[in-house]
Amino acid sequence: MRSTTLLALLAVVLLYLVSGALVFQALEQPHEQQAQGELGEVREKFLRAHPCVSDQDLGLFIKEVADALGGGANPDTNSTSNSSHSAWDLGSAFFFSGTIITTIGYGNAALRTDAGRLFCIFYALVGIPLFGILLAGVGDRLGSSLRRGIGHIEAIFLRWHVPPGLVRILSAVLFLLLGCLLFVLTPTFVFCYVEGWSKLEAIYFVVVTLTTVGFGDYVAGASPNQNSAAYQPLVWFWILLGLAYFASVLTTIGNWLRVVSRRTRAEMGGLTAQAASWTGTVTARVTQRVGPTAPPPPEKERPPLPPPPCPAQPASRPLSPAAPEKTEPPSPPTPPTPPTASALDYPSENLAFIDESSDTQSERGCALPRAPRGSRRPLNTPRKPARPRGPGRPRDKGVPA
Repeated sequence: MRSTTLLALLAVVLLYLVSGALVFQALEQPHEQQAQGELGEVREKFLRAHPCVSDQDLGLFIKEVADALGGGANPDTNSTSNSSHSAWDLGSAFFFSGTIITTIGYGNAALRTDAGRLFCIFYALVGIPLFGILLAGVGDRLGSSLRRGIGHIEAIFLRWHVPPGLVRILSAVLFLLLGCLLFVLTPTFVFCYVEGWSKLEAIYFVVVTLTTVGFGDYVAGASPNQNSAAYQPLVWFWILLGLAYFASVLTTIGNWLRVVSRRTRAEMGGLTAQAASWTGTVTARVTQRVGPTAPPPPEKERPPLPPPPCPAQPASRPLSPAAPEKTEPPSPPTPPTPPTASALDYPSENLAFIDESSDTQSERGCALPRAPRGSRRPLNTPRKPARPRGPGRPRDKGVPA
């Protein structure tokens, strides 16, 4: 991820946090002030009704009660009652261990001993990775089962000649609705009936639990009226299946986004190539109509050297009197004319090299310099036809064989 993208994402997250903080402050701070005022009124009323109790003693008593409630004590249970409810019976302890390895951590029950805290450290370090492996396996099986069931429904839609794109959308929506029905709506009504919560409180507990937030203000099975030892273990198995379902949903969304990203990159690459080709074609056509202002310099080529003077002819080879040899100064090389071919010409037409045959050089009587390799031959310069070679070619008179 690029640094600019990372900084932009960090800014978005910080802005999201600040906006959430402002909303929660506006919603919850007035309720907190109201609760604090009510507590002060109750305290003053108690002191007026019991003048023998000092304000300092009452404050110490309230603090001890708060610490006891934080340690898991139940205010409805006293030493004279025969209630056998405990926050650390086998079912509650099993549920507490499950909240450790699932990283939910409601906080309604906390460890108060040093030995328990030390054991919790090693227990979490081993249990959290183990639960992650189990969650991945259960999510894979659960997602495969749901997709298999939805596949039969897709086959029915295809028999009805529904377009495949619409069938995929309907299957995705059906997958989400089926999971929400099994792991969100059904537990909501169960908790409303068993715990006595309202529908808002029940769905709040479900969402907070399956997102592993776990505030602890609402916990299933924490009420002293719940005496079933198997209730909280069943709640933990529901948490396992719900987390596996949400993990499969997140995996499906991640795969879909990956496929969309690949298709987008491929389409953008094709559009970029088409835009580059179109730009090159338009530029070549405009250049052909207007004409270049100056011929482009050759790429990585040295300027051609002037042709060397013709060497003296040997005495044994007489020249023809009809064609006397004239020595002319070498003419400076002329710059190549720019090609006038259209933009749609084949590339091989512009890659011809200047090649002088040995017969033409012998006719001129001197060796001409060869064109540097890689230089292009002007299109408007016609190529001289080569003389026929072989035994049928007549030789010049006076030239020894």
